[in-house]
Amino acid sequence: MREIAPRQLRFYGEGISYLRKVESKGRLIVVEGPDGSGRSTQVDQIIAKLEAAGHAVVTTGLKRSELIGSGILEAKHKLPLGKKTLALFYAADFADQLEHRIIPALHAGYVVVADRYIYTLMARSNVRGTGRGWSHDLFGFAIKPDLVFYLDVPPEELFHRVFQKYGTLDYYESGADMGLSDDLYESFVIYQEKIAKEFAHLASKYGIVRVDGGRSIPEVGTDLQTRIDEYLESQRL
Repeated sequence: MREIAPRQLRFYGEGISYLRKVESKGRLIVVEGPDGSGRSTQVDQIIAKLEAAGHAVVTTGLKRSELIGSGILEAKHKLPLGKKTLALFYAADFADQLEHRIIPALHAGYVVVADRYIYTLMARSNVRGTGRGWSHDLFGFAIKPDLVFYLDVPPEELFHRVFQKYGTLDYYESGADMGLSDDLYESFVIYQEKIAKEFAHLASKYGIVRVDGGRSIPEVGTDLQTRIDEYLESQRL
């Protein structure tokens, strides 16, 4: 199998000073989408197919930092967090993974598949009023992925999927902290509509590709894998 052409990492802002000149021999693929969109299922399938094709793969996602990941969960369960406090918690989690997991893997030639990336964090912060400029600057140390997909599913369908799977709704994923509605279902729908609109805005700036997540798992998987295969083939030496 031909190797992927190496290149320097590309950052959104100043990046991480001592890692600016690190060469990436791998590629970073991101799958975004709300809970219930089938995102994690698609990530698992992508990883399995890439490994079957002979690629070395590393996965990453939110709240997976050994340094702070468990702290985010504990803080969210114990008390309501302010919008900027929550954003900074997640930024610290992401920064730790970027420095110690994502960049080393890319340098070693792995394909890194992210089950969510900075765009979910930016969308969440932006709909809570932190400001798009503030969010962009906060994640200026992040590297630019090679492919970013957003699984778009209507909020009403998301509600049924989430409730069927978990039997309850997440406090923050329902926008309950924002006082959108006294009715949890209505709050969930309004919040998810706001997130979808924010992703539509982010798409034009960050090259996010919308994928219809309302289709069957095999249909979505075929769509994603075709796009990934075509991209990786175009990157080979």
